Parts: sequence; C-alpha cells; structure tokens
Amino acid sequence: MQDIVRPIDECRVCRHNDWLDVVSFGSTPLAGNLIGEEDDAGGETLFPLEVVVCRQCWLMTLRHVIEPDVLFGHYRYVASDAGSIIQHMRQLVELCIERIGLTDGDLVVEFGSNTGAHLELFRQAGMRVVGVDPARNLAGIANDHGVETIPAGFTGEVGQEIATGHGLARLVYGRQCFAHIPDIHEVLNGVSAVLAPDGLFFVEVPYLAELLANNQFDTIFHEHLSYFSLGSLCRLFESHGLRVVDVHTADVHGGSIVVFAAPATADYEVRPAVAEMLAAERSQGIAEEGTYREFAERTERVRAQIRELVRSVVAEGKSVAGYGAPTKGSALLAACGLGHQEIRFCSDTTALKQGKIFPGSRIPIWSPEQAGAHVPDYYLLLAWNYAPEIISKEKEFLENGGRFIVPIPEPRVISAESTL
Repeated sequence: MQDIVRPIDECRVCRHNDWLDVVSFGSTPLAGNLIGEEDDAGGETLFPLEVVVCRQCWLMTLRHVIEPDVLFGHYRYVASDAGSIIQHMRQLVELCIERIGLTDGDLVVEFGSNTGAHLELFRQAGMRVVGVDPARNLAGIANDHGVETIPAGFTGEVGQEIATGHGLARLVYGRQCFAHIPDIHEVLNGVSAVLAPDGLFFVEVPYLAELLANNQFDTIFHEHLSYFSLGSLCRLFESHGLRVVDVHTADVHGGSIVVFAAPATADYEVRPAVAEMLAAERSQGIAEEGTYREFAERTERVRAQIRELVRSVVAEGKSVAGYGAPTKGSALLAACGLGHQEIRFCSDTTALKQGKIFPGSRIPIWSPEQAGAHVPDYYLLLAWNYAPEIISKEKEFLENGGRFIVPIPEPRVISAESTL
C-alpha cells in the first residue's frame, strides 16, 4: 500500500508545510475506478480522502497522493459531448485565436488531452496539434482519430521532445486536468520547454471560490489533488517565469476559471479581470481559516440532508435512480452513504461506463435505453452541473410525474411545476 499512496510532505505550490485540516471523508474506493459486474465487491482497495489547506498560499489539497498510474493508466473519463461543453470548447478556440493571433500552421499543444476532441477543433481552424495524455486507452482513441497524442505525462522531457519534432508552440494548455497532477512544477517545466517566447499558456480548473461558496464537496475525490484559487496559481506561475495576464470564468464543471499566463518577457498586457478577481478572493475570505471551517460545517450538514431525503423517498415506496455517472457522482454517493439499496441504477450516455458498477456503492450503470425501460419515480441528478440542459431535455419525464433531486448546493426537488 505504501508504494501507491503517500502523505504529502510539502505544498506543491509554495513548498511550505503549514496545514489547516478542513474535512475528512474517511477511507473510500477510487471514485473513478468503475468495476465490472463480475468483480468481487470485497476486492476494492480503500484510500484515505482528507482535505487540508496551505496557510501560506491557500492551496486546498488532498493530504494523500496516489500513484498516478493507478488513477489514470486506464481512465474512463471521456470529455463530455454535452452541448454546453462543445459550445464552451468552441468559444475557447475562438478566444485563443483572438487573444494570441493564432494563424494557420501554428502549433497548439494540449496536456491531459483525453480523446483529442478539443484539439480537433483547433485542427479544423488550421493549426497543427499535438496532445499528451497518460491514459493509454484515451491516447489510442485520439491517435485513431488522427490527433497525434503522446501517451505520457507532460514533463520537461516530453515538452522538449515536442519542440524538437514540431517546433515551439504558440499555445500550450490543459483543460480540467491540472488539478489531477501531483508534480505541477514538472508540468510547468514542460511548458517552458515548448512554449514560444510570444506564446500563451492556459489552464482551466474548477474554481476554489465556487467550490467553497456552493458546497461542492462531491468534486473532492482522489483524482482531484488540488483546488486552486487565482492567487495560488499566480504564485505558482511566477515561480516559473510566467505572468498571469488574463482570467475568464466558465460555467462548466460547477464553475471554473480559465487562467492565461505568458513568459514574463512577452509583450502581453495584464487585463483588469486579474486584479478584479484577486480583490474578490480577498473579500470572500480565501486567505482566512474561518472560510474553510464554515465549508466543513456546511458539508456535513448537506451530506446528511441528501442522505435523509433519498432514504425518506425510498421509505415511501418510491424508486430512485441516478442521472449521469460522473466521477463526482460516485464521490457524492460515497460521501452520503448511499448505495444500491437506495439507488436502483445510474443512467449514462458514455459507452465506456455502461455495464460497469460504481465502486463502493455497487450501483450498476445502464444505458439511457435500458434505463428507459425502468423509469424511476425520482432521479438523483448526479450530473447536477448540467441541470438546466438535462431538465430541459427531460420535460416528458417531469410531465409524467417524475421528479429530480438536485443535490448541490442544497438538496431540492424539481417537478414539472417548479423551476431551478
């Protein structure tokens, strides 16, 4: 066990070792480690899931790190094909073309590139693209689709390999993966090796301020090691000769930020949004211990409320299923102590997940077609970050008397007569 999980000995941003305990979820299975129906329930390994925050730079992080290959060697998270996500990816392409002045033939490098869906949009716009992803199965899918992808973690060595083979990149980025990486300094070494002097680097990460304000405890699971504020990212990037020049909010994954940085010597103006967000973080108490204690207290309350609501519905003889099977859904079920006794199944459109079972809770994951033959009275909306899109799509379910339980930020029931 010691060779695959270890406690952190210093903050991965500022290298200090001054921690405030925030919340513990005990020991749980890996939320993203879906298992086959034939697998032995007693064979699941449990890992500690404890949250701390650095008192120096206010990075919130997990106290323990699991060997990355255990988490990501064969990863089942596939970039969502939800309409809102596709639109968001297209908007990012347009933003980068406008912000950097990308032209035909410029090189774009993405780390954590998954199946290459986002890079494909850059390629369609005329750019050369290279992806890097440690999940060999997903890198294989990307390569099969014609998006050159290196099956590895993004390091200084890999960045140099790309620079040697393809030249320097005008854009290097990582979407919704930076928080998964233990050695983020090595990632930034990769950025330094391949980023052109006039290039831009960006990361898209779930935003710590949104997590704290909206009780998003279900986004805390073993794959998500870091929970970033803009302030902690500024400090990190500065240590690698990068200056934050712009930030945008994104209404994806419960609220994210897209943070742009450039070499300190590059001629990019710093947009007012940077100072505005840093000021907002100060006013929201990101650098105050009480903020994290209050979050821990709300987390305990909301976990209990969700558990009690679902169990009361089942006690009334109603059936409950899960809508969506995201990793955060697995984390929420574990945190709330809900299993197959309460949740009959979860419906998900991702083929890689169908026929699998959530770890711990042992809830089967069905296709929408299979779920359609067993329509429940209530759906627990595990993919709550897509609530408006899903509820709009499922009007017939609601009109026929069905209900949605939206768990975050506070559990509430949605019917045909009510609104979000």
